[in-house]
Amino acid sequence: MKKFLDENFLLQTETARILYHDFAKHMPIIDYHNHLIPEQIAEDKQFENITQVWLYGDHYKWRAMRTFGIDEYYITGGASDWEKFEKWAETVPYTLRNPLYHWTHLELQRYFNIHELLSPATAKQIWYECNAKLQTKEYSVLGLLKKMNVKTLCTTDDPLDNLEFHQQIKASGIDLVVLPAFRPDKAMNADDVAGLNQYVDKLATIVEKPITNYQEYLVALKSRHDFFVENGASVSDHGLEQIYAEDYTEEEVAQIFLKIRKGKAITQEENLKFKSAMLFQFALWDHERGWVQQYHLGAIRNNNDRLLASLGPDTGFDSIGDFSQGRALAKFLNKLDAGNKLAKTILYNLNPADNELMATMIGNYQDGTVAGKVQWGSGWWFLDQKQGMINQINALSNLGLLSQFVGMLTDSRSFLSFPRHEYFRRILCDLFGTDIENGEIPNDIKLVSQLVENICYHNAKAYFSF
Repeated sequence: MKKFLDENFLLQTETARILYHDFAKHMPIIDYHNHLIPEQIAEDKQFENITQVWLYGDHYKWRAMRTFGIDEYYITGGASDWEKFEKWAETVPYTLRNPLYHWTHLELQRYFNIHELLSPATAKQIWYECNAKLQTKEYSVLGLLKKMNVKTLCTTDDPLDNLEFHQQIKASGIDLVVLPAFRPDKAMNADDVAGLNQYVDKLATIVEKPITNYQEYLVALKSRHDFFVENGASVSDHGLEQIYAEDYTEEEVAQIFLKIRKGKAITQEENLKFKSAMLFQFALWDHERGWVQQYHLGAIRNNNDRLLASLGPDTGFDSIGDFSQGRALAKFLNKLDAGNKLAKTILYNLNPADNELMATMIGNYQDGTVAGKVQWGSGWWFLDQKQGMINQINALSNLGLLSQFVGMLTDSRSFLSFPRHEYFRRILCDLFGTDIENGEIPNDIKLVSQLVENICYHNAKAYFSF
């Protein structure tokens, strides 16, 4: 019987162990999409206790605790940090076969060198041991990132962000590159006309110019895109249910924007035309600047109205959506490609039913100018677990070129989430190692190890030009 979470965790063959321990394990980390808070990096925050760095903002854990029957008071409510940690410790033994069980204990091992399993019996010991270490300089935010060999981070930032903390980080001269990523979802959200008007008003204040028409809006947003360029950005990101690719004219969109500015309700057709125009415009700017654009597709968000009202968004009430993706995505990419305006692009799907769709869609827009110009991103959100990663890697292998893949990312708000890169790398090496030992690919360690190192690090470094 194999030991749980030992040095050969997930590595089923000797060849897989060689690939991981001799090659993948030592690769630096480029985390090109996450939701870390730049202010905490700039100030090199020292967390007071394990709850603050581990449970605050982690809706994966919150969902599990609710399912286990933990009252909200101990999740996002007024309970003390110790009480919240204690309730998480009660939940953990019952997360078996959920990736949270693996991640929890990987994080305890990699950051704190704690190999005991978290449970009510070990909670107090682990609480005190983690908290004592968190008070040392080695466990500041920068120390935590250094432990995982993180070299480059791309945070997720609204166009209205002043990027002051990115500027502070750069000026500090630390050996870590932290870059902003342009996330303009709010700028095109015509589902909420009042909210969009407030957003436009804030933008007008920032650019110190009135915004009364569509052209003025585009000029103001373009100035923010340029501002992100000045601050090192080369990546954009969009979180959408599906790609918007309705036919529209510039005059139609101009009239829709005037209705929005007057606070008038718009039709669903007008809403889709506006979103389509904005999404296309952002893509043109990304191409002009040589950026990489990312599209996270398929989440159905904020499904629980009652708890959304009391807790707000991003608190654990989202799920996989069953949106139609293929036709609009092809139309959008084709329109950009037809004008030779398609930037390097990464597509992510949340519904596993779309795996083969995505794996084949990216092949339609490779043009030989850049290796893997259009990418299908790693298993995202509900799919960034063992089976989700295996399914994504296998579909990409069968229908594209795994060798050109830019690899893993955390998509996380936690500074303790970077063992997810290790998790991915172990799975990747296990798949290659099993194929070698089954005689399905050559026993050529030099070739295969180079592919593994590329997928873990070198492909992303080249693709993003960091």
